[in-house]
Amino acid sequence: MTERLPRFDASTATPEQKAVLDEILSGPRGNLNGPFLGWIHSPELAQQAQRLGAFCRYRTGLPLRLSELAILVTAARWQAQAEWYIHYPIALEAGVVQADAEAIRSGQQPSFADPDDALIYAFASELYDTKRVSDATYAAAVARFGHEVTINLVGLLGYYALVAMTLNVFGMRAEGQVTLPFAQ
Repeated sequence: MTERLPRFDASTATPEQKAVLDEILSGPRGNLNGPFLGWIHSPELAQQAQRLGAFCRYRTGLPLRLSELAILVTAARWQAQAEWYIHYPIALEAGVVQADAEAIRSGQQPSFADPDDALIYAFASELYDTKRVSDATYAAAVARFGHEVTINLVGLLGYYALVAMTLNVFGMRAEGQVTLPFAQ
């Protein structure tokens, strides 16, 4: 997994670590791919983060395509190898256009056909680039998605930035990952 963290051995896991693992494996993810084997060294953080992640991934009120698009923007901005590797095929299956995903990966401006895709990209890009969202972009997001979903979008972007930071700091790769989408 990584040389920065001790290898996790489930046979010697603490009760707190086992509880986290059981909850992740019995939940909608069903696997430990991603930051979880890093977070498991801090079971309380792992438990809180994985619960937030389940909400951000599955219950924001955004269609899966838009959630996955926001995740790809985050993965590209952080150049998070595993995050992109895991979410790229999910995003394509959810309807993100491959050419748009490739433009995002390579740091280019996508030419979105769908206005919702363009809005999610603009919102995420403004937030990452300027650490703010303009009044116009904010108003467009609230008009399209409402306040609650817009708040949830901010949470999704923040959560996946946490995932990206974790993956990058600890040099984590996805299960089976042999190629890197971003130059090292």
